[in-house]
Amino acid sequence: MPVHAPTYTPADLGHAIEKLRTSAPLVQCLTNAVVTNFTANVLLAAGASPAMVDVPGEAAAFAPVASAVLVNLGTPHAEQRRAMLEAARSARTAGIPWVLDPVAVGFLEVRTQFAAELLAERPTVVRGNASEIPALAGSGAGGRGVDATDNVEAALPSATHLAASCPTVVAVSGPVDLVTDAGRTVRVHGGDPLLTRVTGGGCSLGALVAAMVAANDGDALLGTIAAHALYSVAAERAAATATGPGSFAVGFLDTLAATGPQELSTAAVLA
Repeated sequence: MPVHAPTYTPADLGHAIEKLRTSAPLVQCLTNAVVTNFTANVLLAAGASPAMVDVPGEAAAFAPVASAVLVNLGTPHAEQRRAMLEAARSARTAGIPWVLDPVAVGFLEVRTQFAAELLAERPTVVRGNASEIPALAGSGAGGRGVDATDNVEAALPSATHLAASCPTVVAVSGPVDLVTDAGRTVRVHGGDPLLTRVTGGGCSLGALVAAMVAANDGDALLGTIAAHALYSVAAERAAATATGPGSFAVGFLDTLAATGPQELSTAAVLA
């Protein structure tokens, strides 16, 4: 059974973001058309470097050069699916960490079948919501499009099974995020509901996970926890002064950039 206790201390999270800012990892993003700009800005604000390389032929060549790769299934047209599979295979062969974000799987057939194909390429991390993760694990039907209809705790058995069988680190996003590698389970508290009212709020988190894992020498569990903690702390701070989704989006980028090792160590809440 998973251990329901923190594996890392807040100080470890501070060191993780310090490594991110020092190394400025290059993240190849094969992501959906709706969130490309916000994803790039999130990476830049956090201290990473985005590269939106999703053309077949180029994607495979670029993956070994990148520090990490993000594959997000938000708008998976045929050409992009070819590039995604190329990049995932190339990253796995080269030992580059890559993150799978199975957007709306279970609900939509094409991406659900494709996500299963991508799982065979052994993603380093799988990040999704509480309906996507059970659907990917074969124990759920998915949510309402991109929106979750299940709660995070209910997704824990599916997340644990997926983490053990792939094997991979699995992150389930929600009011309290859950991160597991099947042997260890950590919950990251914080965040704000305004994240759900900004396009790219969830998708960009996958990119930050990729950056943080790469910056921390491939420690997938630490990198995933640190990315979720940074996201949660930045969201809380941005929401405190926001007047709505628009000002929140701008403030969120600002607080991502302003949150340093000490701030993250002090404000992060793990359980």
